[in-house]
Amino acid sequence: MNWGGPGFVVAIIAITTMGWVINNWIRAKHGYALEDEWSGKTHRVDPNDARKLELLSGENERLTGQVSRLEERIAVLERIATDPAERTAREIEALRLQPR
Repeated sequence: MNWGGPGFVVAIIAITTMGWVINNWIRAKHGYALEDEWSGKTHRVDPNDARKLELLSGENERLTGQVSRLEERIAVLERIATDPAERTAREIEALRLQPR
């Protein structure tokens, strides 16, 4: 084989190109970021990300509302615990009659 000829140069280019393609294929298969021609990174995009974000935002709003309602109930219970007995009895009855 002629080490200085064009066949050797083409073989080196083919080997490095195949190595780059195989490297990116393995990275893509396992979910890692891919490299472009200039060693930059192309991150994998999940098509369900927008849907997941929407679901999490909805759940966050629901939980925030639930926490607010629980804080209000705790405030009422704290007030009941520190108030006189007659008023406390009326408020306990009112809480029992409230729908949950």
